[in-house]
Amino acid sequence: MAKFLKPGKVVILTAGRYAGHKAVILQNSDTGSKERPYGRALLAGIKKYPKKVIRGMSKQRIARRSQVGIFLRIVNHKHFLPTRYNVDFSKELRGKINVADASKRSKSRRLVKRLFQARYNAGSNAWFFQRLRF
Repeated sequence: MAKFLKPGKVVILTAGRYAGHKAVILQNSDTGSKERPYGRALLAGIKKYPKKVIRGMSKQRIARRSQVGIFLRIVNHKHFLPTRYNVDFSKELRGKINVADASKRSKSRRLVKRLFQARYNAGSNAWFFQRLRF
């Protein structure tokens, strides 16, 4: 079978705290290990979507409503649904993401948040930053 769960693939989480939220695969592992005997992927997803902004709002209010909240999570392949879409983060994140301990995890979260925020502010991948309605 062809491997289609590659870094950059957009997925929708189907179980857990962030069910219904969009995420991007950062790293994928098809084989299991002793501590995690299942296929899994490291996902960076949107915890808090940006809110609607209108013309009459002040700059501070626009900045506050335009914040993107993110999460980093290792998820079993059974708990997310891959989509046909891809978002390319490979150049910016190659070799910089590590969730081994708390300090590296927080540094990785800040890096991913900065990257997601820059993408949202630039207006690229606008569909990715819109809340999934169902």
